[in-house]
Amino acid sequence: MSGHIRPVGDHLRQWRLRRRMSQLDLALEAEISTRHLSFLETGRSTPSREMLLRLAEELEIPLRERNVLLNAAGYAPIFLERRLDDPALTAARKAVDLVLEGHQPYPALAVDRHWNLVATNNAVGPLLAGVDPSLRQAPINVMRLALDPKGLAPRTANLPEWRAHLLSRLRRQIELAADPVLKELLAELSGYPPPSEDRATRRDLDGDYASVVVPFRLITETGILSFFSTTTVFGTPIDITLSELALECFYPADPGTAETLLRLGAERARIAVAPGT
Repeated sequence: MSGHIRPVGDHLRQWRLRRRMSQLDLALEAEISTRHLSFLETGRSTPSREMLLRLAEELEIPLRERNVLLNAAGYAPIFLERRLDDPALTAARKAVDLVLEGHQPYPALAVDRHWNLVATNNAVGPLLAGVDPSLRQAPINVMRLALDPKGLAPRTANLPEWRAHLLSRLRRQIELAADPVLKELLAELSGYPPPSEDRATRRDLDGDYASVVVPFRLITETGILSFFSTTTVFGTPIDITLSELALECFYPADPGTAETLLRLGAERARIAVAPGT
């Protein structure tokens, strides 16, 4: 490391441009003058810590990068990054477990900012049958698991559509966070062999959700299971770990999938309570 710290004004200008905001736009949102913002970006004025945090909030800068911003201005970082098993995050971890467990028999998982798996419920495991063991070694990357030819890609019925959806999400995340690790991940995923043209497309999809959301259609021994998903994040976190944690919950997109998941969930429950288990 060279020890060189970029001027805080450079950081502010970069984030403002990344958000496609003019100086006037940001000044109005932050309720300051355009002249003052210009002075902050050029280094002619030194921002207070409170001003930096106000601008960071308006620019929706990730907490991790807000610490970088504070450091560049000569202030101590204020956002802590704890492990999820830290006693201070006990309540948050219980909330994660409650959501995952309560979502059964439907699959749900928690991922960090790089899409590494943090936790799952019991409904996820059976869906990973046939995945190469190398992709199931920690840290398990969910994006890689979904799109790698040794992962779920060969069993995804609508791979062209699902792949485009996931890569679009990743590009959007990079645009918001400017994370170099995510940029490397995107380059890797984009380099995987493209899906064959005979894969199902949106026009071929069945069910009411095809025209509303992008479904995930997985080929299994019980037939094709079709899902739509939601993403849940912690509201107003002040811990970096929590701010970067996301819960991905999958729901059945058709009655057949719902019936299959309910049956498989009941079978898992019977096995769990069977004598000798």
